[in-house]
Amino acid sequence: MGERSYDILIGIGLLDNPATYARLPKANTAMIVTNTAVAPLYAKHLALALAGQYQRVLQVILPDGETYKDWQTLNLIFDALLQNGCDRKTVLFALGGGVVGDMTGFAASAYMRGVPFVQVPTTLLSQVDSSVGGKTAINHPIGKNMIGAFYQPALVVSDISTLSTLPNRELSAGLAEVIKHGVMADWTYFEWLEVNMDKLLQGDVSAMAYAVRLSCEIKARVVSADEREGSSGIRATLNFGHTFGHAIEAGLGFGVWLHGEAVACGMVMAARLSQSLGYVDTAFVERITKLLIRAGLPVDGPSSISSEEYLHHMSVDKKAEGGQIKFVVIDKPGHAKVQAVPNELVIAALQIN
Repeated sequence: MGERSYDILIGIGLLDNPATYARLPKANTAMIVTNTAVAPLYAKHLALALAGQYQRVLQVILPDGETYKDWQTLNLIFDALLQNGCDRKTVLFALGGGVVGDMTGFAASAYMRGVPFVQVPTTLLSQVDSSVGGKTAINHPIGKNMIGAFYQPALVVSDISTLSTLPNRELSAGLAEVIKHGVMADWTYFEWLEVNMDKLLQGDVSAMAYAVRLSCEIKARVVSADEREGSSGIRATLNFGHTFGHAIEAGLGFGVWLHGEAVACGMVMAARLSQSLGYVDTAFVERITKLLIRAGLPVDGPSSISSEEYLHHMSVDKKAEGGQIKFVVIDKPGHAKVQAVPNELVIAALQIN
């Protein structure tokens, strides 16, 4: 991505090592943005690592959860920046999962028309997906991630050791995005996941490091070819399962299901849709479904959302154009494309009883 390129560091013991951050732009102030769940675990360690490089290391602690990915919570970051007289060289550090990363990146893109920020993801989902690629956003009650900006970080620091404190549900949610990368971009990777899923669930460090690295390589390759989801539609293929998944999140209310849980269910629906279009067979759908179940993820949509509600929420998806909903489908294992699909096929893929 040229001048917007950046390093992604993956390893053990990176978060609290001052050398990790030595090449960042010089500044007087660093501000750590984290949440109530992550702050007690890692905020002090990061602050100590940054203390030798910055005269001031400030913190703002946000409430935890997708429910708070909104304007009101975003303003807590702006309030802290302004109240502390932070200038345009201030470096923001997003310490947490995807919600913290998205909001910190958005705040960095807007504060004084842009200040540097660093992603320090502490969940599997954020390490393999949301911390890479420069998408930043908050939710609107009508749609997920509808207000935001493309804004690349200066650095991504993925410390695998932080994954040891993840609750099982959060680990499974991250595995949804890991599996997604295999399905839509690298079938050999998917087959590796089938063999190594038990190791990942057990938190095996070498298996986890390999999954984070390969997922980041896949996403970086796609993003570098189409940073801002242009006419090629290449980057949009990373949203496999997300059009259905975002509809589930919006339909239930943000935060009821984790993002990865909704995406897992959405991938099964998108696989069925791909089958109905004649691209893949039943065995392909069953294989994906089986691996998602092994990862501890839901594969059936919530019965409380009607087909009409699905279509409504999908109509405000970012891939919709001129009122026409577009979907990421798999045209062969390990390869995806974006296309418009008739509503009757979409409804059939939901398999609502």
